[in-house]
Amino acid sequence: MSNAEVRARLTASLAELEHRLGSIKRDVTRSHSGDWAEQAQERENDEVEDAIGLETTQSIADTRAALGRLDAGTYGQCARCGEAIGAARLEALPTAAHCVNCAD
Repeated sequence: MSNAEVRARLTASLAELEHRLGSIKRDVTRSHSGDWAEQAQERENDEVEDAIGLETTQSIADTRAALGRLDAGTYGQCARCGEAIGAARLEALPTAAHCVNCAD
């Protein structure tokens, strides 16, 4: 995959993630029902949405970091050992910063 294709894929993913995070923030800040039983369920849902929001925030950071590596000319190079990250790994996980051997 060319750098232009990678950039387009990462940029599209970033836009989708930012849109998702905006939706999550709107959902979490909505007011709760006056009914205690409904309010308990809504608060449980808020906890799930908070967790999804944190995961989305991390994905946004990972995507921005990948775009930064692309700009720096180090995209596809393992941040730990310096070896090339396999094409199949980058295809499956375009934000990968480490090769399979160095991945946590």
